Amino acid sequence: MAFSTASRMSENLKKIEADAEKRREELRRHDHAYYVLDRPKISDAEYDRLYRKLADLETQFPAIATPDSPTRRVGGKPVSSFDQVRHRVPMLSLDNTYSEEEVREWLERARRIIGEDRKVEFVVNPKIDGLSMSVIYENGVLTEASTRGDGTTGEDVTLNARTIRSLPLKLKGKPFKRFEVRGEVFMNVADFLKMNEALVADGKEPFANPRNFAAGSLRQKDPSLTAQRPLRFMAHSYGDLEGLDFTTYTEFLDACEAAGVPIARPLTIVKTIDDALKVALKLNETRDRLSFEIDGAVARINDITQQRELGFTAKSPRWAFAYKFAAKQATTKVLNVIHSVGRTGVITPAGQLDPVPCGGVTISNVTLHNYDEVERLDLRVGDTVVIERAGEVIPKVVKVLPEKRTGQEKKVIPPTRCPACETPVSRIEGEVALRCMNLNCPVQIARSVIHFASRDAMDIEGMGEAVVQQLLDAPGLKDVSDIFTLTQDDFLKLELFAEKRAGNLVKAIEKAKKQPLERLIYGLGIPDVGEKTAFTLSERFKDLETLENASEDELTRAYDVGPVIASSIRQFFQLPRVRETLKKLRKLGVDPRYKADPNASARLSGKTVVFTGELTKMTREEAERLVRTMGGKATGSVSAKTDFLVAGDAAGSKLKKAQTLGVKVLTEDAFLSMIKKLS
Repeated sequence: MAFSTASRMSENLKKIEADAEKRREELRRHDHAYYVLDRPKISDAEYDRLYRKLADLETQFPAIATPDSPTRRVGGKPVSSFDQVRHRVPMLSLDNTYSEEEVREWLERARRIIGEDRKVEFVVNPKIDGLSMSVIYENGVLTEASTRGDGTTGEDVTLNARTIRSLPLKLKGKPFKRFEVRGEVFMNVADFLKMNEALVADGKEPFANPRNFAAGSLRQKDPSLTAQRPLRFMAHSYGDLEGLDFTTYTEFLDACEAAGVPIARPLTIVKTIDDALKVALKLNETRDRLSFEIDGAVARINDITQQRELGFTAKSPRWAFAYKFAAKQATTKVLNVIHSVGRTGVITPAGQLDPVPCGGVTISNVTLHNYDEVERLDLRVGDTVVIERAGEVIPKVVKVLPEKRTGQEKKVIPPTRCPACETPVSRIEGEVALRCMNLNCPVQIARSVIHFASRDAMDIEGMGEAVVQQLLDAPGLKDVSDIFTLTQDDFLKLELFAEKRAGNLVKAIEKAKKQPLERLIYGLGIPDVGEKTAFTLSERFKDLETLENASEDELTRAYDVGPVIASSIRQFFQLPRVRETLKKLRKLGVDPRYKADPNASARLSGKTVVFTGELTKMTREEAERLVRTMGGKATGSVSAKTDFLVAGDAAGSKLKKAQTLGVKVLTEDAFLSMIKKLS
């Protein structure tokens, strides 16, 4: 009888194991469709349901868990330092060229080795401005990932690399014994801008460019923090191989794509160095249209036999070169340095410039990040400086030109008191930022209230910066809970308020009481908690009181919440002022419970929509949220994978690109009509 029972248990476990593997394969397909092909087939909500079912199975039956499961992307304990990894095949850098003359000199050197008369084919693709990483698959399973380091020894970042959604944990097709793929870890520009906005909103120092953000994210000691950063990976070369061989570089690229590993595109094969240069120059002209940053083009000789004949120098292969693009820079004067206070009290210096065109826009302000950076640059008010659109996005000071000084320049003195409330500033050990620790600082309160009322948080229409400032001056606000005590008479005392406007704002405040829990969590401004994590927390804890009293251990059980974020959440809710605010909110009727969105659907599942130009019937954010609610994906750049481009007034380059690629173009009215039919 005992044997029979054990046999049945074994059979049941096999069925459960088969079911789990089926779910893993389904999630891998969806990961590839979303993060590599950019063509999601299901909504985010449906993906999360599939993920949770698998995670629950693996928790209930630990014996069936596998190291290549999609549930293992987020996890692992924080590390105190990264282990060293020695590369079996050195990770060399490429020779840089900056002119047509240098490219032709490179070809002459190569010709002297392989012969003048042999045909040479070149493969040209973008040089992604990211962080180099080696990924090793053994029998098709990701076992190790490491940075380049000094080319011989790098750092083990395996736990963090596993969180990158475009990087498969298990290769498709017949597994190779050992397959070492090398490529770049990077962040799309749209994702970079959104992440930086969240950092600034939290009073934290933004990153200068997508590369720095990607590098910092990959080297986080807590893998759960890396998991929250939208990192991507594209392969460009290989290292140690066992069980496979190639005759051309393009065969390697084909093997990558067949196995599910994304490669650096666009990719062009040419027969002459002249054509390779034309492709590089064209990439330079069109680089702003790519979704990611590039700082050059890479040309490689396609034939592996010729590559082997050419060999390597001490630091680079002789069969490839990088054609580097010039950075977009300009020279101007620093007219003033102002000291601004963020929502969390961080005081940040910013330079006011003599306006100057740079990279297609006029730059009049530049971030200086922190006072250590000001000192490093030796920057003074009145200095002539070289600025650059870092990552083609955020302007930064590259260097000061001291030879242009007249003697009238003034040193930048870091404030000893908060410029808003005169409280002495502090510097917390381990931080570079100066901080105002006064929780009643009017600027901090104002920024907290503005964030709380913003469209992505409680969406209180009409409560913008000017209104909040007037209420603070009245004074009518001490914290966000005071919003819900305001009456029509309070608003009628403010400038430019009549009965209708005051009445509308009171209605908007009353409507905000019914906002879903995730919006309230996000609106509170918990450090390190963005919109996605706020939704995760609302779904996990169901109400604010349960979240408020959750232990760090309970918090880390939530998907994508690691120890660092859990500690941040716990510290936030332990602040007496925060607890008092939450108590007041409950008394005022602001205490939502989590509810699944009844309007969520998958009617745009698998569709990618891009908006361009000026929309008249809704904001860009509202339109993109509508697409996501219906299971689709709203992106900022047009590609061949885009299903619809919605063109508003004054549509520009995105419209031209869509027409060139044959992407279906809709007017705003046609888009809304399509949505109505799908509803």
